[in-house]
Amino acid sequence: MADPRIGVYVCHCGSNIAGKVDVKKVAEYAGSLPGVKVARDYVFMCSEPGQELIRKDIAEHELNRVVVASCSPLMHEPTFRAACARAGLNPYLMQMANIREQCSWVTEDTAAATEKAKALVAGAVGKARFLRPLNECEVSVAQAVLVVGGGIAGIQAALQCADAGYKTYLVEREQSIGGHMAMLDKTFPTLDCSACILTPKMVSVGQHPNIELMTSSEVVDVGGYVGNLKVKVRRFATYVDYDKCNGCGLCQEKCPMKVPNPFEQGRTKRKAIYTMFPQAVPNKPVIDHDNCTFFKKGTCKVCAKFCKMNAIDFEQKERIEELEVGAIILATGHKVFDATAMARYGYGRLKNVYSALEFERMVNSGGFSKGEIVTEEGKHPKAVGIIHCVGSRDRHHLPYCSSICCMYSLKFAHLIKEHSDAEVYDFYIDMRCVGKGYEEFYDRLLNEGVRFVRGKVASITDEARHPSEEGRLVVQVEDTLAGVVRRIPLDMVILANGLESRADSDAVGRLFGVSRNKDGFFIEQHPKLAPVSTPNKAVFIAGTCAGPKDIPHTVAQASAAAAGALTILRQGKVLLESIAARVRPEMCSGCRTCVDLCAYKAISFDESTKLATVDETMCRGCGTCVAACPSGAIEGRHFDDRQIDSEIEGLLSDAR
Repeated sequence: MADPRIGVYVCHCGSNIAGKVDVKKVAEYAGSLPGVKVARDYVFMCSEPGQELIRKDIAEHELNRVVVASCSPLMHEPTFRAACARAGLNPYLMQMANIREQCSWVTEDTAAATEKAKALVAGAVGKARFLRPLNECEVSVAQAVLVVGGGIAGIQAALQCADAGYKTYLVEREQSIGGHMAMLDKTFPTLDCSACILTPKMVSVGQHPNIELMTSSEVVDVGGYVGNLKVKVRRFATYVDYDKCNGCGLCQEKCPMKVPNPFEQGRTKRKAIYTMFPQAVPNKPVIDHDNCTFFKKGTCKVCAKFCKMNAIDFEQKERIEELEVGAIILATGHKVFDATAMARYGYGRLKNVYSALEFERMVNSGGFSKGEIVTEEGKHPKAVGIIHCVGSRDRHHLPYCSSICCMYSLKFAHLIKEHSDAEVYDFYIDMRCVGKGYEEFYDRLLNEGVRFVRGKVASITDEARHPSEEGRLVVQVEDTLAGVVRRIPLDMVILANGLESRADSDAVGRLFGVSRNKDGFFIEQHPKLAPVSTPNKAVFIAGTCAGPKDIPHTVAQASAAAAGALTILRQGKVLLESIAARVRPEMCSGCRTCVDLCAYKAISFDESTKLATVDETMCRGCGTCVAACPSGAIEGRHFDDRQIDSEIEGLLSDAR
């Protein structure tokens, strides 16, 4: 290997770095390090002039290594690799030192920040001395997309991919697509009927020639690599042959078994053979195995007796289907905060305290009260309270703002005024109306006579202290604008539940190789510049699985995720990084430790040679096998022992 001729480039990043780090001193110090032939500082290294500086120096000074001290490699490693490649230098001979996020942004003292930046640069130079050129592998891309989750985000993403002409698989656990949006009555701020705008899209999914709709299904395994992903989908037994079923509904009508209906929030009952709601897609039923009389007692079969199409199949078994796709879009949605965790609001204990979704179904003409706003005693309420931030902005529950609660609370207030002559009290902490037309909607409610009370509700009780409170709910709240504590008697209270990540988001994240934040939502590659991409280049995220958001933002994000997936497919081929593990056969003992630990199933055991082998197309270069190998037989390319040791020596050098 030729002696290293290294160029070091220290970025000011405007004032992001230069505001804390003396970049000229860092560049001067870098010039004194062994092997460094050029050391410069520049205002914006990622700019075209900054990249041109690197390209010119590679040519003029015959540089064979480049170190860039700037921001996170996540942001600009591809940028500087490309600059090196255009100058004829292997892109893997470029090393970055993160002196922004890991130095200037987290170090208060300027002198200390400068010393730390020097250490980071010395470490990067130390590693750069022993970098070796690597070659990228070009592979073809499977011309299909997998969309996981059938809410509005999944529906939008699937339709866009299918309309572009690509085979699209849409996997949904429930009997029907539609998600939470299918439960809503109206959508803010325009008050469109939710079903009216959602149902046509659902029908389009069900009828689209490029979409294979896989309801009552879940993804159980994901293997392969970007562009060539092998996915296993478990198809649950529905006990109905969909090829024969014509969706007439007679089986549901005749079924004698009734169980609580989750779609109606348990306020009504459905049959043991059911479709989720009248507009369900597919509009073909499934049998609830746990509640079906036949599966419990071996008797009944009424549904089969009345089915003229002979579509009922009690012998049906679940099965596994294998798919090959080029990209995946995760749109797995959210769950609604369970207000029983906040005992002071009495949800589940006091009558006439409703969750947001319960009220959505109440006010919906197809819901459990046929659109009539009534108490559990069957009376029309004279006074209704709506409580914001139930669970949200609460360090004991959901510390973040759930984004949509203010607006759907305002929508509820309008619907109550529209459906009844009840007084409406809206209890809020801060009003957050940040979308197009949202502030105007709030102004509209001010003119409709809604009584806004600024303050966090302390408690809801049914204990009366005054004759006017007898038989009613009493909200106790500090009115922070009036500076008094109030007791307000009401006939009905609606809780604006926050949104939280699904309980299985951790397992789903591990399955698809996507990380989660502290609140359980999936993490994007970059919150501003790559809000739907993930570090797993083949996986995109859309909708509320990435964080709380309203329907317009969800649809926009789904379209963006579809665009990302289609970009991969339309390229036809992708380049795979060569940063992968390599087994040194002369050292491998055949213990198979690495085989069991590899999260990407990239390592297999060759029975003929009794050695482990790595499939470099599937390896993500995570280094787990390298660290765990008891024989030290596995080497991580671009992160081998000599490179790491030299980097550590540079970091710890006292020559500064």
